[in-house]
Amino acid sequence: VQLQASGGGLVQTGGSLRLSCASSSRTFSPRFMTWFRQAPGKEREFVAAISVRGRQTYYADAVEGRFGISRDSAENTVSLQMNSLEPEDTAVYYCAADSAIILTSIRSASAYLHWGQGTLVTVSS
Repeated sequence: VQLQASGGGLVQTGGSLRLSCASSSRTFSPRFMTWFRQAPGKEREFVAAISVRGRQTYYADAVEGRFGISRDSAENTVSLQMNSLEPEDTAVYYCAADSAIILTSIRSASAYLHWGQGTLVTVSS
């Protein structure tokens, strides 16, 4: 299974971007699809996740209320709508998915088997 992330770019503080992540396999059935990010010199951190069946969403405190994760089952994609962007949101954003992950592990990058290649988001001040 390959995940393809897209939608990154340069935006000013307060602006918006929408990231997308597409799965190459229409038969792939993950339990969760998730976005992580990694800023220069920092560890990869959890951003947001969505349960594929229940569409329950989960967010990091730093993005709660500004970011929205959603899933299009027909297209087998997951999107991350990012609003009110701040310079601290600058990072490479990765999508991840796993068919065996459990709820208590969704915020841990090491728990995911499948990763996209990353897309760079730069927020200028």
